[in-house]
Amino acid sequence: MNNRAVISTTAAPSAIGPYSQAVKVGNTVWISGQIPLDPETMELVSGGIEAETRQVFANLQAIASAAGGSLDNSVKINISLTDL
Repeated sequence: MNNRAVISTTAAPSAIGPYSQAVKVGNTVWISGQIPLDPETMELVSGGIEAETRQVFANLQAIASAAGGSLDNSVKINISLTDL
């Protein structure tokens, strides 16, 4: 029995590369890493680290919502800050 579902929403940036926005297995959702892209333009938001952080969390929330949950249901969130 395969109870795996790919989660996808237009309210978050589409996956760039060979991965999904999220995968739901049973009652557990694994959300892929997010960068501060505006889902409508697929461009990085401007405004510095605060605006970028808000966008990343908005993207995460949109994906969690598409999976039937919210960030309130999160068990663990890893954050990596890198100046590319």
